[in-house]
Amino acid sequence: MIPRLGPTELIIILIIVILLFGVGRIGKIAGELGKGIREFRQGLSSDDDQKKDDKTEKTEKKEEEPK
Repeated sequence: MIPRLGPTELIIILIIVILLFGVGRIGKIAGELGKGIREFRQGLSSDDDQKKDDKTEKTEKKEEEPK
């Protein structure tokens, strides 16, 4: 089983990460991670918007044809 991490273990891991990468580089990595997440969400929302637009166009075409 996976052991649970308590606050002490998390602090030790954070200190090790800071020692390995340095404060400046961690900020840069966090910024890039945030940018990647933001672009991913925008991509998902644009896909959803595109699907909605496609459905709307199909519905409008079906309504126009029976006339």
